[in-house]
Amino acid sequence: MPFPRNPGQELDLGWVESSRVNLPATIRRANQHKARRSIKKEWQAAWLLRAVTCIDLTTLSGDDTPSNVQRLCHKANIPVRQDLIESLGVKDKGIAVGAICVYPQRVPDVVQALKDLGVDIPIASVAAGFPSGQTPLEQRLDEIKQAISYGATEIDIVINRTLVLTGNWRVLYDEVKACREACGHAHLKTILGTGELGTLTNVYKASLVSMMAGSDVIKTSTGKEAVNATFPVAFVMVRAIRDYYERTGYKVGFKPAGGIRSAKDALSWLALMKEELGDDWTKPDLFRIGASSLLSDIERQLYHHVTGRYAAQHQLPMA
Repeated sequence: MPFPRNPGQELDLGWVESSRVNLPATIRRANQHKARRSIKKEWQAAWLLRAVTCIDLTTLSGDDTPSNVQRLCHKANIPVRQDLIESLGVKDKGIAVGAICVYPQRVPDVVQALKDLGVDIPIASVAAGFPSGQTPLEQRLDEIKQAISYGATEIDIVINRTLVLTGNWRVLYDEVKACREACGHAHLKTILGTGELGTLTNVYKASLVSMMAGSDVIKTSTGKEAVNATFPVAFVMVRAIRDYYERTGYKVGFKPAGGIRSAKDALSWLALMKEELGDDWTKPDLFRIGASSLLSDIERQLYHHVTGRYAAQHQLPMA
């Protein structure tokens, strides 16, 4: 990592409690962003390749098996057809996804598949009572430790939203801090479950508390909520990241997840990061997109850029 890891800080309740979000201004800014024209031609292709490197390629299904996890790992290693990569002139760039994200029980399958392929891609595991966060803390911590013992290098935890809705910031801080300590060297991505937090002010406060507790990345959603990654929520969270960086000097990453399926969506998210936080937040160290189907559409758009026509479904390998 090219920058110091966020060590966290003492809980600053004064900062948290005094925070307010201007809802009309936030919605207006989000609508302005969505209305902008997308980039085109070779610039679009370059940014789509950047987006590929920021994807946490994910499978979180109840019917996951070693075989479909193995297939996911193959796709993570070669996310875009090699003839397209050669045509784009980036064969030497080692284009791969940001991480592979699975349930803890499937982490050993990922470890074995990557070993067989001879490649090193970060392994992310959801943990800590995913997706509800409603299990006892000790059980959540044990799940984190188990996932790491299996080989996970990144942990996606989910907060207990009840603590946000009741304003119990001290307990939220203590729980996230305990999860950070349980992670050790593994990176901690903290899912806020923003669709269930009630207000954008709660989203901002939960973002602050999670960063103060030592989160390396804050993440919008589990992908299981009725409302997942939205631009109003994103602007609130990235402004919290910017405020935290300006006060502490530590950079915290951002991960939108849930409902991001098109290449155009990916470009919008990258543009948001560049405008609000700068170029460092358009790279996989500080920006990830949680997605399962997004990669297919990005590859389809790259195929169109190279060939001038859209691929039939059978022409692109499935993720």
